[in-house]
Amino acid sequence: MYVPQHFAPDEDAVRDLLTNHGASDLITLTPQGLMATLLPFEYDPDAGEKGALIGHMARANGQWREPVQGEAMVIVRGPEAYVTPSWYPTKAEHHRVVPTWNYMIAHVYGKFVVHDDPVWIEAQIRRLTDRHEADLAEPWSVDQAPAKFVERQLRAVVGVEVVISRIEAKFKLSQNQPRENVEGVISGLEARGRADDGAVAAAVRAHNPHSPTATS
Repeated sequence: MYVPQHFAPDEDAVRDLLTNHGASDLITLTPQGLMATLLPFEYDPDAGEKGALIGHMARANGQWREPVQGEAMVIVRGPEAYVTPSWYPTKAEHHRVVPTWNYMIAHVYGKFVVHDDPVWIEAQIRRLTDRHEADLAEPWSVDQAPAKFVERQLRAVVGVEVVISRIEAKFKLSQNQPRENVEGVISGLEARGRADDGAVAAAVRAHNPHSPTATS
C-alpha cells in the first residue's frame, strides 16, 4: 500500500480501527485463484504476537476448504467520504484544488486458520453479537434462541482466524491540507450529512495535524 508519511496512522489509531470496524473483506490466494468473502471480524489483541482477526463463515462457502498460498489478507475499512474542493477556502484564492476521497483503511496480513469446533465458534459468535448489541435498548443474546436451534446454526458455519503477521494502514483525512481547508472539510462534512459524513468529520478533526490534540 502506498502510504505518504502524513497519512500514516499510529499504532493506537490502527488498533482502534481493528477493534471497532464492521465487516471486512477476507482475501486468499488459492489453487482456484483469488477468493474473497465479506465477513464481520472481531479483533483479538491477545492472540499471537500481533493479535488476530476472528470470524466465521458458512460451511457451504468453499473458500475455507481451499489451501492458502502465502498469507491471507483482510481489508479493514473505516468511514469514508467524498470531499469537494468547494469546501476549501483556498479555492477562492487560486483555484488550484481538486476533489478527493477521505478514508481509513488497514490491510491485515497473516496465517489463515480454520476452526471446525462448535465451542470456538460459539464463543466467537457470542463475542461478536455482544459487541454489536451493546448499544441497543434491549440487547439480543444468543441465549434467547432455543438451544437446539443454536446447535443447528453452529453446525452450518466454520470458524476462521487470521493470525496477524503485519499491518499496512492508511488514514487519508485531509492531513496534507492547510488549516483553513481542514476546517472547511470538517464543516462541509457535518453540514452535508451523507452516510459516514459525521464519522469522517470526527476522524478529520481527531487527526488534524494543525490541532495540538491530534493523533497521528
